[in-house]
Amino acid sequence: MNILIIGSGGREHAFAWKIRQSAQCEELFVAPGNAGTDLIAKNISLDNENFDQVGRFVIDNNIGLVIVGPEAPLVGGIVDHFSLSDDLRSIPIIGPGQLGATLEGSKDFSKAFMVKHGIPTGTSQTFTKETLEDAYRHLESLEPPYVLKADGLAAGKGVIISNNLNEAKSELAQMLTENKFGEAGDKVVIEEYLDGIELSVFVITDGKNYQILPEAKDYKRIGENDEGPNTGGMGAVSPVHFAHPEFLKKVEEQVVIPTIDGLQKDGIPYKGFIFIGLMNKGGEPYVIEYNVRMGDPETQAVLPRVKSDLVDLFMATWNSQLDQFKLEIDSSYATTVVLVAGGYPDKYEKGNEISGLELEQADTIIFQAGTKQVDDKTLTNGGRVLAVTGLGNSMDSALEKTYKAASSISWKDMNYRHDIGQDLIRLENDPI
Repeated sequence: MNILIIGSGGREHAFAWKIRQSAQCEELFVAPGNAGTDLIAKNISLDNENFDQVGRFVIDNNIGLVIVGPEAPLVGGIVDHFSLSDDLRSIPIIGPGQLGATLEGSKDFSKAFMVKHGIPTGTSQTFTKETLEDAYRHLESLEPPYVLKADGLAAGKGVIISNNLNEAKSELAQMLTENKFGEAGDKVVIEEYLDGIELSVFVITDGKNYQILPEAKDYKRIGENDEGPNTGGMGAVSPVHFAHPEFLKKVEEQVVIPTIDGLQKDGIPYKGFIFIGLMNKGGEPYVIEYNVRMGDPETQAVLPRVKSDLVDLFMATWNSQLDQFKLEIDSSYATTVVLVAGGYPDKYEKGNEISGLELEQADTIIFQAGTKQVDDKTLTNGGRVLAVTGLGNSMDSALEKTYKAASSISWKDMNYRHDIGQDLIRLENDPI
């Protein structure tokens, strides 16, 4: 079949890389893609917010499967557009409708969903600029650290964590009255700080049945030792040692099953991914947030561990047959390090030539993200430029391969963290 992937990041390159391995894949398109996807698929210049344009391309090119990578088209209602069209509704599309996507599109909505369905999470209250003084008083009633979250989509950067009350108040004012995160910050959720170790759990559901994919841990801060501002993600590792069977059973029973049941009880149709951001607090899972798609860069660490045919998995999702699907997982470790432009996540340059992409190293994959091809040169075209993934029989061996490959790549002012996975290695023999 002909397949269309919507998106342009490292996640979409990872999808393309995995889908290319399927015997069911004939022509593969990525819209708009990047220089990496262009090597294994055909990049298409589509406005992914223009659903009529996307729909026409799907019909004109006999597309048999659509995978929506990023959150914005899902929150914007691309799946609803397909379901309401006589010409498109029979075409499999992986992703929730607009209501289901609100689990990511609104932190306030998702928190209310968790509370309603008894899913463990931190306490929270939501405020607007009209209730700014109430928000200040609420902050004064809390103990630090203070957690502020923009209600809407903010490209993974809409979270502020501060140990200083005055700083938290200042950040809150900037979000609500100075549009620090644009419309995403029109409402701000002030949330209880949960102290523990983060974990990303990925579920794919057909609305009733589900499969749990390999877990991962990602690294959001720009600096070593998790210092500096949040980014879209600086690295990821999978598997995670503290996600042992006993803990994952708790996650399934206390989080995954109530989430799927809650969607059914609320009449929310859902065929796609649920990314559950968790905190392991004293051995108990607490949900920090939902995303309604795979994570980036976690996808680049998770998909190389999936042995099953990804197209088969997607078709089982569309046909509500996930209970009959056997998901096979490789026992290898996968570690991913993101190479970013200097200055990211603030101002950074584009258009710098990348060298060292001609990788000849076993068990290592370079997933491209913020790149573009100009003549015979690959240039930087975003903040997060590349994700380098290494595979090994231990985290140490995977990291060794990852960093060896990363060290062979360069461009002007390239930056990356050198401590991905080191926290887990230090904790590996410690009980949690």
